Amino acid sequence: MAIEVVPYTQDRVEAVVAFNRRMREGRTGWGWYESCEDEWLPPRPGQRVWREHFLAVEDGSEVRGAYALKPHEWYVHGKPLLVTDWQGPVSEGLLSPKYSALGLRLLRDMLKRRPLLYSWGHGGDEARMLQMLRSLRWQLVGTPFCLRVLHPQRFLRLNRYLRQSARNRLLLDALAVTGIGWLGLTLFQGVLAARSRRSPGLEAEVVERFGDWADELWQRSMGCYRLIALRDQATLNAVMPPGGWPPAIRLRVKREGGDIGWAAVMDNQLHDDARFGDLRVGTVIDCLALPEDADDVIAAATRFLATRGVDVLCSNQSHPRWIEAFARSGYVILRNRRYFVASPQLQQAMEPMEEARRGMHLTNLDGHGPHGF
Repeated sequence: MAIEVVPYTQDRVEAVVAFNRRMREGRTGWGWYESCEDEWLPPRPGQRVWREHFLAVEDGSEVRGAYALKPHEWYVHGKPLLVTDWQGPVSEGLLSPKYSALGLRLLRDMLKRRPLLYSWGHGGDEARMLQMLRSLRWQLVGTPFCLRVLHPQRFLRLNRYLRQSARNRLLLDALAVTGIGWLGLTLFQGVLAARSRRSPGLEAEVVERFGDWADELWQRSMGCYRLIALRDQATLNAVMPPGGWPPAIRLRVKREGGDIGWAAVMDNQLHDDARFGDLRVGTVIDCLALPEDADDVIAAATRFLATRGVDVLCSNQSHPRWIEAFARSGYVILRNRRYFVASPQLQQAMEPMEEARRGMHLTNLDGHGPHGF
């Protein structure tokens, strides 16, 4: 088995199509992109975030695996570093024991190309990938999922994740029919929201793109975080291109006429989603402000999405101050639902680790995007 890891080029597209066909026929649920140029963040001159794809090719022809890297300029304890998110690896180890070691080989190949490597996702602590990374002495940091239910009846009847068993479906339907579920969720979230510190004079203005005002907010707030990805206007407009993917709504948040921060949100009507079924989901996919202004930014984003009629609100966050802001806006904080994992080389750059963990600002866009919403 002569396997070489090479950049994904146009002449490999048909081999990727064949790889996807084998993965589909094997019912793995996995595959790879059938375009050699990244459709989200292709490399551009002067751009400080982009994505690049690599393939595991056997005997010069057959694709047996793939992964993607997203280099992005970060500020780690105030020092600019090129830190890289990884997606994958996907391999035919899911189909044949012949390729069972390929995933680990691809992970090592990523580290050779981009030693300051991280990923953010992977599900619960029992995930096989997390177990492997822990054995390789990667740093694992659990982060929460923030959830607020606005329409309890629809949530009880339409969410997919909680209705996987017949017993759960019967219970949730009973809670919906009797009104007990609506009352319980409404009271519980009302108690959480009672702690809200929302200031008067808040407004959320929808803007088409980020401008000079975003640069001013970045310069004002970047020093308040120990780990944070570059969020100047050029980078934000690349990561959230007007008219492109992801379909973000950009909110410029003001208090009494002055800029205090921004939030990027999405409003998606889902269909047959593995977690949310047919619910309409509002997501806060990115945000930035001084930590002391987080409450007002999240309150403004929450109110904006609620007036649009979404059923549930959610977000992935890592910074304690932003997590508190979601809690004070009535969100339930579900701990350790997503993991930030850092390579040994990135761990060294993050020292002192405890300061880094407490001051790390991650959102959905710091991984490989808000997929599934």
